[in-house]
Amino acid sequence: MNRCLIVLLFLIMAAIVNGENVFLCEYNTPHQTIPFDKIKLEHYLPAMRQGMKLENEEIEAIVNNPEEPTFENTIVAFERSGSVLAKAQYAFYNLLSAETSDEMQDIANEIAPEESEHSNNIYLNEKLFERVRKVYEKRDSLNLSVEQQTLLEKVFVAFENRGANLSEEGKALYRELSSRLSLLELQFGQNALKATNAYLLVLENREDLAGLPDDIIEAAAEKAKSKGKSGWAFDLTYPSYVPFMKYAENRELRRQLYMAYNTKAFGGEFDNRQVVKDIVNVRLKIANLFGFRTYADYVLRRRMAENSENVYKLIGDLSDAYKSVALKEVAEVQEFAKANGADFDVMPWDWSFYSEKLRIAKYNVSDEELRPYFELENVKRGVFGLATKLYGLTFKKNADIPVYNPEVEAFDVFDNDGSFLAVLYTDFHPREGKRSGAWMTEYKGQYMENGVNSRPHISIVMNFSRPTESQPSLLTFDELTTFLHEFGHSIHGMVANSTYESLSGTNVYRDFVELPSQLLENWATEKEYLDGFAVHYKTGERIPADMIEKIRAAANFNTGYQTMRQLSFGLLDMAWHTLSDEFNGDVAAFEGEAWKAALVLPAVDGTLMSSQFSHIFSGGYAAGYYSYKWAEVLDADAFSVFSANGIFDERTATSFRREVLERGGTEHPMVLYKRFRGQEPTIEPLLKRNGVKR
Repeated sequence: MNRCLIVLLFLIMAAIVNGENVFLCEYNTPHQTIPFDKIKLEHYLPAMRQGMKLENEEIEAIVNNPEEPTFENTIVAFERSGSVLAKAQYAFYNLLSAETSDEMQDIANEIAPEESEHSNNIYLNEKLFERVRKVYEKRDSLNLSVEQQTLLEKVFVAFENRGANLSEEGKALYRELSSRLSLLELQFGQNALKATNAYLLVLENREDLAGLPDDIIEAAAEKAKSKGKSGWAFDLTYPSYVPFMKYAENRELRRQLYMAYNTKAFGGEFDNRQVVKDIVNVRLKIANLFGFRTYADYVLRRRMAENSENVYKLIGDLSDAYKSVALKEVAEVQEFAKANGADFDVMPWDWSFYSEKLRIAKYNVSDEELRPYFELENVKRGVFGLATKLYGLTFKKNADIPVYNPEVEAFDVFDNDGSFLAVLYTDFHPREGKRSGAWMTEYKGQYMENGVNSRPHISIVMNFSRPTESQPSLLTFDELTTFLHEFGHSIHGMVANSTYESLSGTNVYRDFVELPSQLLENWATEKEYLDGFAVHYKTGERIPADMIEKIRAAANFNTGYQTMRQLSFGLLDMAWHTLSDEFNGDVAAFEGEAWKAALVLPAVDGTLMSSQFSHIFSGGYAAGYYSYKWAEVLDADAFSVFSANGIFDERTATSFRREVLERGGTEHPMVLYKRFRGQEPTIEPLLKRNGVKR
């Protein structure tokens, strides 16, 4: 009997024994938040299956309605269906990223084909689509609001995109392909996480730690102890990997850790290379099935960029502006390294080490010098306080709200008039069950129904440096900007004010969703903002003015390199998704060719990004990684308004909230942006902010 079958039988028996399923009951918690303390593994499968059964009944009620199809009895009824299923899915899939286990991954593998089949049964339901089509065809005579028009368009297009207009043969093929794709994307993410967790560098000689700050050494000792090892341990999570690459003087150990990081899921037990091939080939088949030459063509028609040509134009324009800057930066680091005894060409595992030393030499400011001023509790106060200054939001910890891990905190969020606005969960530190990176998500979206504005439950998840026995969690400047970035997403979700959940908050075009997050990063270098919370965790001394000036002066350090790195990822993403023929070649060779135009450091044989590129292979950014740079153009343009009017200007903040944040996806994003800005964005503010253009 295989393991999956054993797990399934266990869950079925457990569900029978335990009876009541938390997801199938009303939540008796503050704001009806998810009762994480009562969820058991055996609840998930029965709840999701029951949720699918109930949604099928709701769909049948729409289909069998004897009345003529209307916006309310068809489109709105469809929008409101599936709430029980959503309750279980919100909890399960968020925890699959933040608090996973082998058992949860088995459940995911078990339920994924059923969910895919369930979704296909809905979108390929001919009678349901016929009702949707009838409403859509008379849309001009229905006197709908802009938001209603957007919902109708979105629902109709969703049916088209899911095969409703295909032949019977095409529908059968789409079912097969979409089901396979969901499993492949799930497998990719699981392999990447397992490969990350599988690696541990254990050092037992003190001299191997030369150059590392004391707090990093202390954290490494605690990590080794937690793993049952002696000495010091480093892994591939951000708070462990990045400081080692930045400060460790042992070049060979830097190379070892670099190779481990850049070969994740490349060979071995968790090899993702075949999964990458299968994903891109299945996506291509889906695109071809709908009459598109490439998957990018299929995806981008519903993005601000609209097509591959515009994406490549953005990448090309930015490359033209930044590549020469990046090459000068690389030459400067190389020259600095040689002046400091390096008798070799700077390789990628040397870059962070010598860049940091050069940054300190040029600007006399280092991460370790800044960290004491960015103690996590103070930063939380400062980040929350930014929402207070801009939008009047306030935050109060609510210990009665259940959380999924003791490290997680939950807050009641109140609007500027004192009314309840949202729930916010914060989860800051790495764990084995948490995937790498940082993200915002929601456990419940915002919507209005029967005159009630049902408020959202939002979560931000990060992997910041842990506190140690001798000091609290002290953030790097990069971690501060990451916090601001994810908090910008959370504000987008928290202030949402739409009628329909599928148009609410961050449910916007992929290349627009990063605007609110990247916009908030701009405050990280503003003295007026930092003065409000950046104090030394021991002395209480405010961050010195000259240190802030150094931060500002160093803000564009290696901006060319960073931009070209992002563009290289965008090129790799687009290369995979502009394939017009099935791919059966060498993944590493393809990658090397795909992004070579943007590389400014030597390529390293035996490394691979594609096998761990979760953003595009399991994270929803397929043919969309360019959106970070697209949104960066928008955020620089938007912040220029704040800069001109004052970074806490109430009128500007109110306009951005009302015209962009609250509106979600209720209108085309360019319409919303122009309503705030008064014009379309240009690249000029970004070039000026980065010092590329005066």
